[in-house]
Amino acid sequence: MKKSFIRSAQVLSLAATALLVVPSCTKDLDRKPTYDLSADVVYKDAVGYKNQLAKVYSGFAVTGPGGPDASSGDIQGIDQGTSDYIRQYWSAQTLTTDEGVIAWGDPGVQDWHNLNWTSSGVLVRGLYSRLLYEITICNSFLQESTDAKLSARNISGADAANIANYRAEVRFLRALAYYHALDLYGNPPFIDESNTIGTSTLPKQISRADLYKYIETELKAIDSSLKDPRTNEYGRADKAAAYALLAKMYLNGVTYAGASAAPACYTNAATYAKKVVDAGYSLMANSTSGSRLARNGYAKLFLADNDKSNTEIIFPVVFDGKLTQSYGGTTFLTHAAVYGTANSDWSPVPYGIGSGWGGTRTTPSLFKQFPDTAADQRGNFHTPGQTLDVTSQTDFRYGYVPVKYRNVSAAGVAGSDPTFVDTDFPMFRLADMYLTYAEAVTRGGTGDASLALQYVNTVRNRAFRGQPGGNAGAVTAATLSANGFQFFLDERSRELHWEATRRTDLIRFGQFTKNYKNPAANYQVAPWQWKGGRSISGSDVDDHFQLFPLPVSELSINTNLVQNAGY
Repeated sequence: MKKSFIRSAQVLSLAATALLVVPSCTKDLDRKPTYDLSADVVYKDAVGYKNQLAKVYSGFAVTGPGGPDASSGDIQGIDQGTSDYIRQYWSAQTLTTDEGVIAWGDPGVQDWHNLNWTSSGVLVRGLYSRLLYEITICNSFLQESTDAKLSARNISGADAANIANYRAEVRFLRALAYYHALDLYGNPPFIDESNTIGTSTLPKQISRADLYKYIETELKAIDSSLKDPRTNEYGRADKAAAYALLAKMYLNGVTYAGASAAPACYTNAATYAKKVVDAGYSLMANSTSGSRLARNGYAKLFLADNDKSNTEIIFPVVFDGKLTQSYGGTTFLTHAAVYGTANSDWSPVPYGIGSGWGGTRTTPSLFKQFPDTAADQRGNFHTPGQTLDVTSQTDFRYGYVPVKYRNVSAAGVAGSDPTFVDTDFPMFRLADMYLTYAEAVTRGGTGDASLALQYVNTVRNRAFRGQPGGNAGAVTAATLSANGFQFFLDERSRELHWEATRRTDLIRFGQFTKNYKNPAANYQVAPWQWKGGRSISGSDVDDHFQLFPLPVSELSINTNLVQNAGY
């Protein structure tokens, strides 16, 4: 099932990709992607539409039709492997926080953790361009799949009905890309399929609050057109994926729309999180038999066969070692967290790869979230040869390494390729929805407080190797609201670390740019190591770093854009 869909992406080297140049992508939101073949050829029949749907999905996984070793990909002006959607999104969400540091010296890489990026940084521009690229190809698909276009191409009946489902999925994918733009850049340029493409009109800027409303409206509008939860082809969006995105956006509603969004945003977050919970998902369970990995329900979420019988992942970005090759995605997440070769003191063999890249580690802040790593199976770190303190950001040996993504199956069998991994990236999963519901209700959203506590303890019970109905790792209701809901921020880090959630969570809790203090509870959170880039002890930074800047090159091209404050 997994390969049957993503194999469609292989043929898309014939139907070329949208070509965006990093310094000038806002104008390309208003331009039809450049094709080697005309749209009437590419979209000539139902098969063509399915192939192009695969192309839209693959925009989250691959970097260009020429393969990972081509001189350039979809986005020019940035290293092709670095330009991958998940790799860039993960870096912006993780390396900017206490969860991640990186050893490499590529242009702009150290700026992430040092929180000192600028509007001219290549990675700031590359991430921006990747988001707008995805939005562009979504708009193109939607313009080519209207009723009028289908009629002109003599597509009707069941084929037309299927394409109507594709449209809803593409609208979801566009909403997802716009959500990431909302979260990262705040006030991006905006255009949808209703605009005439190929004109010289530059896209107008949309405010953060208005984009929040647009995404909300769009996701609700497609509800009746998406397939029911867990009924779509693996790797494709359904109603539960849209519910999950709404729940995550509502949980951060105060960040995006201001204090007036509360408490309604928390009620909405709880409502949509529960829609996911009630859709038939369940946590990947622990087992008492099989290999060490097979017994660990949490670990099975991040293995090469995490597409098999997975009851927890709501929406994955699909990777396959033979069919979706890229130096980003889970290939990056797996290799960058391993040091050495098979002949070194740190063998990559248990990770199912040929060699490690020696890049990503964590600060002591994450490790200290697990006071008992022997009990909490989520606290799995490689420590031999590593120091706890990150004395040097650019030396891989400084900093413990979370062991999370592997290119091996639950049975311990290596993936299909030692370089490009088979592990899918869980964009949304059930444990996040449990914690979202519980936090939203605890913050004042309408819901069931006892159910909120039950959801939290269901997550913790799995983590502490308890079976359903047990009480391993259980906390009390008082814990949930202690220290300004600090429990939720810490528990989300324990459960969701290295899944590209941390920056957004820290901002929601007021702990991203400033040293957090709660005098009423006599509680304080110190800066993480190298925060601000000045010293290992870390320091506050200005609040404008809660948003990334619009690339300065874009401002010189599109006079409709106004830079985010502080840049």
